[in-house]
Amino acid sequence: MTSTLIANLEKLLGGPRDGALLRYSLGSEYLKAGNHEQAAACLREAVARDAGHSAAWKLLGKALAEGGHESEALAAYEQGIAVARSRGDIQAAREMIVFARRLRRQLPTAES
Repeated sequence: MTSTLIANLEKLLGGPRDGALLRYSLGSEYLKAGNHEQAAACLREAVARDAGHSAAWKLLGKALAEGGHESEALAAYEQGIAVARSRGDIQAAREMIVFARRLRRQLPTAES
């Protein structure tokens, strides 16, 4: 089902419906399929098209973290937290704070 949905979403790229929501949806499906790199690419495009899309920031952080790019994921979460707070999306901000805290514990410290 995911591969069919991905194919259908990809057909919409470059058309009149191509925007942050399409890129977010495609990134979400790639993430479900375990393709972290492609998911991150789509989600980066989603936030480039709409920097205020807090859900896209959250999913970008997840895709990057699961793809082994922890420091980039942390940066995405931090940006997402700022966006979510500015938009009053308190729940998304809280979730990203938790995810960012977990990542900080995993990252090697500069003092080591």
